[in-house]
Amino acid sequence: MNEREQAVLALIRQNPFMAQQEMADKMKLSRPVLANLVSSLTKQGKIVGRAYILPEENEVICIGGANLDRKFHVKGNVQFGTSNPASSSFSVGGVGRNIAENLGRLNHQVTLLTTAGKDADWQVIQEASEPFMNLRYVEQLPDASTGSYTAVMDEQGELALAVANMEVYDLLLPSLLKKHEAMLMNAGCFIMDLNCPKETVAYIQQVAIARDIPFVIVPVSSPKMNRLPDTLQGVTWFICNTDEAETIVGHKIENSAHYEKALQQLLTLGAEHVIITAGSKGVYAAATTTKPSHFAAKAIEKIEDVTGAGDAFVSAVIHSWLTGKSFATCIDAGLTNAKNTLASPYTVRPELSVDLLNSEMEE
Repeated sequence: MNEREQAVLALIRQNPFMAQQEMADKMKLSRPVLANLVSSLTKQGKIVGRAYILPEENEVICIGGANLDRKFHVKGNVQFGTSNPASSSFSVGGVGRNIAENLGRLNHQVTLLTTAGKDADWQVIQEASEPFMNLRYVEQLPDASTGSYTAVMDEQGELALAVANMEVYDLLLPSLLKKHEAMLMNAGCFIMDLNCPKETVAYIQQVAIARDIPFVIVPVSSPKMNRLPDTLQGVTWFICNTDEAETIVGHKIENSAHYEKALQQLLTLGAEHVIITAGSKGVYAAATTTKPSHFAAKAIEKIEDVTGAGDAFVSAVIHSWLTGKSFATCIDAGLTNAKNTLASPYTVRPELSVDLLNSEMEE
């Protein structure tokens, strides 16, 4: 940008609703010259629409699911075909949203891109999420329902039945994201879950490569691995569990040699850093600059709830990486956040902060 363009941006920051004639007068320019400057800034993506909204720069953009999760705990034996007495609870979830909240609590500027309905479920999600992320670009669709997951648990806490309504994410198409292209072009990092359609993942991959923006992919489940792009070119971090890794590499992963082989295969596809999580066995990780390594899981006395532990792991890994930490430190941060989330009844633990995570890693 030249000096005049920088001066225009400075005026817009002071007052986004300033008229062009007023701007021209302040800069001692003619109205046509000012209009040309505004047009140039718009083409550069420095101004988004009207009133001259400035795009967020270097924000973490999380793209994916934001659900309302409900659990029904049946009293006595589960009986199908009839009414069962039960207690219920609900929580806000979704991989993309959970990661966004973790990162927001860790002092990152985060924007969530997702699709949702214009319904009461979205209002609950919005109220819980707004303090930690920017929801300005969420696409609310009048004829769709907000994503939801409903689980029926038996008296022992085992899953008896689950119902997932995730069709709204099939509408998270490139055409919707392109409405916010200027904002995307200024992103500091993309984190994407595979609730998104394959063409949307491929679109963000293209933007990441073209703009040299870090790109993180986090699968949601083995069946959704078919939404991966054809290569992992441009993917800075690919973080998956063992089942998901088996789906993409095409062979069982049962021992350290298998994990190392799978890591190398995923690196060969183009990813820069790869992590395969293995539950109580810890994680296996490698990068283009480091050999495959195994990191043991952190010991935990009692697991309160497994929900959100994987998202906590991803968030702390990426947080540490964005703040310049070493590869091994990033993994340690992820394992630490996962351990303490497992010990919490919350999907995202409300006490999480940078200082707390750092102190937990020193224990």
